[in-house]
Amino acid sequence: MTDNAEHQARMQRLKASVDQRIEAAQEERGLVIVYTGAGKGKTTAALGMALRCIGHGMNVAIVQFIKGAIDTAEERVLKSFGEQLVFLRMGEGYTWETQDRARDTEMAQKAWAAATALLRDPAYAMVILDEFNIALQHGYVRLADVLPVLQARPPMQHAVITGRGASPELMEAADLVTEMKQVKHPFRKGIKAQKGIEF
Repeated sequence: MTDNAEHQARMQRLKASVDQRIEAAQEERGLVIVYTGAGKGKTTAALGMALRCIGHGMNVAIVQFIKGAIDTAEERVLKSFGEQLVFLRMGEGYTWETQDRARDTEMAQKAWAAATALLRDPAYAMVILDEFNIALQHGYVRLADVLPVLQARPPMQHAVITGRGASPELMEAADLVTEMKQVKHPFRKGIKAQKGIEF
């Protein structure tokens, strides 16, 4: 067999396999999606899905935990979509900056209360809880309080949770989990955060 014939035969087998999986996937419902890991890109992936939803005319809500004190370019752009998007910055900064567990817990609880209301509202096709894994990891919000809310949300609503250190229990409850792996980072070489990359 020639290289081209082998390639074609391999692609035909792949197409048959993919077509079979597409045919078998008939259920349609909202997903719980988790982006975790030490690598960069968790929030960026979630915001990319927010843009996709907005492009389809869907409403999106974003609640930022922990890093909410930081003004970002993506917030300014996303807010330009008006009523299609709710963007709530509800943290006061990274935990190593705030160094106040009681205050961080209070702020995370307020953010979780806002998120809970959004997760009950069928007007939102997607609710993004940015850096929520950090709040869960530090015990600012209890996972035992979160899982029932995720399970009871409107049937077609997607919930996206970002942040390193996602718990095994949350990952088990999720429909899609992606772990970002850090291979290389410019900060390790002394290169500072830059516009368009980190903020």
